[in-house]
Amino acid sequence: MNVEKVVIDAVNAQIKINLTRADYQEKVEKTLKTYRQKANIPGFRPGMVPMGLIKKMYAKGVTADEVNKLLSETLFNYIKENDLNLLGEPLPSAEQKTQDLDTQDELEFVFDIALAPELNYTLNKKDTIPYYNIAVTDEMVNAQVKSYAARGGRYEKVEISQEGDSIKGDLKEISEAEDAVHVEGALILPAYFKNDDEKAKMIGVKVGDTVTYNPYKANDGSEAELASLLRLPKEKAKEVTSDFTFEVKEINRFVESDVNQDLFDQIYGKDAVKSEEEFRAKVKEDIAAQFIPESDYRFMVDAEKKLVGKLSDVAFPVDFLKRWLLATDEKKTAESIDADMPKMIEELKWHLLKEDIAKKNDLKVEQQDIMETAKSITKAQFAQYGMANVPDDLLTQYAGEMLKKPEQLRNLEDQALSRKVADFLKNTVKLNVKEISTEEFNKLFEK
Repeated sequence: MNVEKVVIDAVNAQIKINLTRADYQEKVEKTLKTYRQKANIPGFRPGMVPMGLIKKMYAKGVTADEVNKLLSETLFNYIKENDLNLLGEPLPSAEQKTQDLDTQDELEFVFDIALAPELNYTLNKKDTIPYYNIAVTDEMVNAQVKSYAARGGRYEKVEISQEGDSIKGDLKEISEAEDAVHVEGALILPAYFKNDDEKAKMIGVKVGDTVTYNPYKANDGSEAELASLLRLPKEKAKEVTSDFTFEVKEINRFVESDVNQDLFDQIYGKDAVKSEEEFRAKVKEDIAAQFIPESDYRFMVDAEKKLVGKLSDVAFPVDFLKRWLLATDEKKTAESIDADMPKMIEELKWHLLKEDIAKKNDLKVEQQDIMETAKSITKAQFAQYGMANVPDDLLTQYAGEMLKKPEQLRNLEDQALSRKVADFLKNTVKLNVKEISTEEFNKLFEK
């Protein structure tokens, strides 16, 4: 067996593999012997079928299989051992001649390959890239503190209702019918009434008062809400349009938690924060930390625009890439590939540039980096629900589940690499730091 790389130009080459019958014949014979042992052919005892008959029946297919296996292994090993940085995957060459496995003792297979181009560029403080810090406003801090206070809040019984209270009482249909509706312990939430006149009837009532109102009007005829309130099937509930008396038994009001040590401990752990000033500062710090990934993402968008321009003269194996895309994606057509190719080349430049930066500066993605990326994503997801003090073992558990899914794992690896490249670039190029509002930041993506 002989394997050689034939260079066509800077980004195109071929791998030629020459096989002799001796390279694969032993495996063919071994496989045929296995077939003979297992063959169940009428007229012959198991294991006693003549080898000549076995070869006649299976030799051609077995030989083709063994040659293909050997080709695949040889091609993969050659690429790995020679550290070839390929774009796409090898394709059978148009120069490939038909091989006759029955008559030829020597076989030649030719594969076209696309080589990733060599990238020549410099990175230094002469390269200026904007970096946007998203300003954390007092309104953001106030909203988050209010959210935490609401999460730590409680319901208290009150004597007089106001908007937003929940009211419990006995509900009786005003009707002479024998099957008039009567619900004890009915719970109503006036804040969700669709009719303002009906809603107003429930503001300022006292425990012990009896109010006349119309549930059908209050709920705008919603059969689901009526069925829940009246404890009837939907079909029957939607037919109840009568007025009702409602005797108020209990009024409950949601009261937010005081911004005190109990709340501080609940959110950040025992004695981690000891004053409202420290609490608000910690909340502001957390909000700012949540914005960092967004700022880094925008930084990489702007870095791509700036740095890909350094590769304007780099040649790419466009014809090969078109062939490869057409061969590997049945949804694509030659016309769609031609239309998409300029954009794809620009994206490919950025992908290769990130890999090249990582390689030249020894930025390696380790398993721990992937885990930390997964944990940071998980932590941000918990934060959206107001959970700031999530135990590390819980973050690790959720992150571990993400790593079990191949597609998510590849995405996490790419994010981990981007983070390392972003950190490297932030320390290498000149940052034009700007503080902007969330509104201004979002508008950057509209351009």
